[in-house]
Amino acid sequence: MALSRLAALLPMRWLSNVRLPQAQRCSHGANQRWRIGLDDDDLISLVEPLPAGSRAAGDDWHGDWLSPAGVDLQINGGLGLAFPELTPTDLPQLEALLELLWRDGVEAICPTLVTCGVAPLRQALAVLAEARAAHQPGRCQLLGAHLEGPFLEPSRRGAHPAQHLAAPSLTALMERIDGFESDIDLVTLAPELEGAGAVITALAERGIVVSLGHSAATEAQSHAAFAAGVTMLTHAFNAMPNMDRRAPGPVAAAALRGDVAIGLIADGVHVAPTMAVLLQRLAPEQVVLVSDALAPYGLGEGQHRWDERLLIVADGSCRLEDGTLAGVTLPLLEGVRRLARWTGEPARAIAAATVLPRRVLGDDRSLDQMLLGMPLAESLRWQEGPAGLSWQRPGAEVTP
Repeated sequence: MALSRLAALLPMRWLSNVRLPQAQRCSHGANQRWRIGLDDDDLISLVEPLPAGSRAAGDDWHGDWLSPAGVDLQINGGLGLAFPELTPTDLPQLEALLELLWRDGVEAICPTLVTCGVAPLRQALAVLAEARAAHQPGRCQLLGAHLEGPFLEPSRRGAHPAQHLAAPSLTALMERIDGFESDIDLVTLAPELEGAGAVITALAERGIVVSLGHSAATEAQSHAAFAAGVTMLTHAFNAMPNMDRRAPGPVAAAALRGDVAIGLIADGVHVAPTMAVLLQRLAPEQVVLVSDALAPYGLGEGQHRWDERLLIVADGSCRLEDGTLAGVTLPLLEGVRRLARWTGEPARAIAAATVLPRRVLGDDRSLDQMLLGMPLAESLRWQEGPAGLSWQRPGAEVTP
């Protein structure tokens, strides 16, 4: 091979002493150091392990972690926008929200549509499709939507409006998603409801991930749902039975099975820190962080509107007037920082918001393969210091 051609294939510069966040149950290899080769466009062109004790040349990262940016599978809106209420006039505000999410370290979201009427749902899906087609650099990407409802157990509906809940049926499903199947990535439902089995099958046949949530499912019903094609839990421990010594419920069933993703809101309110720590220790390769952020995300605390209802925001939590916990206003990566502080396992916390959500949506590549071809400026560099975990886009200022 000619020397000029060989030189064109070699990385132009190197990052050395880098760690990659892993979520494996086994700690073997957790401290493996890597070197990252960058081409002349600062695209990641090579990811290779370093032998123990190596002093390879390059920019020394001193053991900082390199990851893709965040992927949020459950976010309900922001900057005053609630996704189920979107109209075409909201497109500029939606673009501003996507820019905010990018600045907050989030690469992509499944915009979540909580239970609402059929017409608003279909209109929101159409607006999201238009915004998705207009994606530009510097904005968070819109993945397929997450329909959280309407096939929910009424006694576990939480903040979902009762008047828009529906019994599961193929007719009710197609009334909502016909023509938008390719615009939907995830559906949350209560699998124990009569008629849910046919809906789960129909969704799985269309390549749509089905998640158990707002459900009263027993352990046995949960196992049956997983066998039928349910592959995730929506906000574990919330709007579902708790893990009891005589009634293990959905969370225990998912952890025991080992291949069901377990969505977790790591704000310290939806799930107590101790329970979050125990859950990640029990199922480190299954815990997927979500924000569950609502329309006031990016705005100040106080009172905000949510459809016809009032939301009260305090300390990052959103509640209805009756005290019902509805969601948060915290960024996804704040959940990473909190989970890392509680567990003392920063690598697992990082993976839970950056790598494992991609697994839920079908990306089975190893992390080093995910990084290949990625612009370095679109990745995240994570550092651990006296104030805990912090992140930055490489070349930018550290974000606490």
